[in-house]
Amino acid sequence: METLSAKEILKTVKAALAEDIGSGDATTLSTVPPNAIVTAWMVAREPLTLAGLAVAETVFKQLSPAIKFKRKLRDGARAKAGQTLLEITGPARAILTAERVALNFVQRLSGVATLTSQYVAAVKGTSAKILDTRKTTPGLRHFEKYAVACGGGTNHRIGLYDLILIKDNHLAALRDAQPNAIAAAVQRARKQFPKLKVEVEADTLEQVRQAVEARADIILLDNMSNAELRAAVRLIGKKAKTEASGGVNLKTVGGIAKTGVNYISAGALTHSARAVDIALDFPLECGHSCPQRGNPQRKR
Repeated sequence: METLSAKEILKTVKAALAEDIGSGDATTLSTVPPNAIVTAWMVAREPLTLAGLAVAETVFKQLSPAIKFKRKLRDGARAKAGQTLLEITGPARAILTAERVALNFVQRLSGVATLTSQYVAAVKGTSAKILDTRKTTPGLRHFEKYAVACGGGTNHRIGLYDLILIKDNHLAALRDAQPNAIAAAVQRARKQFPKLKVEVEADTLEQVRQAVEARADIILLDNMSNAELRAAVRLIGKKAKTEASGGVNLKTVGGIAKTGVNYISAGALTHSARAVDIALDFPLECGHSCPQRGNPQRKR
């Protein structure tokens, strides 16, 4: 997951605009002359990692194909507070009507990218990679996973279809299977979907041993202490990849990474990332034809 398709962006943008505009932008239509032209600047109000510019541009273009853009940074770049991200020139009505939806997308996606970059920085110097999860906003999974990639994270499975992940509830349904639930689950998964990798969740070192014997591709070490993680990594060796999950936050992730696990998954990247502060600034004065440059002020 490195890019978002134009088709998917357009579909999501159209739904967002329909939700916001409804029968029409009453404020803008009643107050702004139809021939007014403006240049506005999308500006970072705090340090952030950028994501979602193509989505924002699609929002503005849906309101007017005449709008032009000058990108000042690319997705994945670090921005300082006060730094301009995007310059937008075109019909004032279209820019004003699109403003909130465009900002909502960039603020949300940049928030995910920014938080991800903090996790990535916290494990620097180790071999561990930061993974996302399926704990995403319904309908925005691809967008949020794209933002994780912008922040330097690695995408885990996109959905239920591209990786087999046998978790504790699956194993509970096979508790009477022989020789054990993990062996039975892996065998059934291999038979049904031979081309997919198989990951097994293990809560104990005994389950780790069973997953190794079942030849799982990845073993998810769930809610283990750092001492248990180190023991599990030694037990597994190179027989499978290891992923740590549970109790992961910015304070603990560095210590977890030092246990030698290959991956660390954090649902917080998408379910707890806050929207960063980004504004759309307009010139101080604007008539029917706004100046192309000026001292921008924050538009509320």
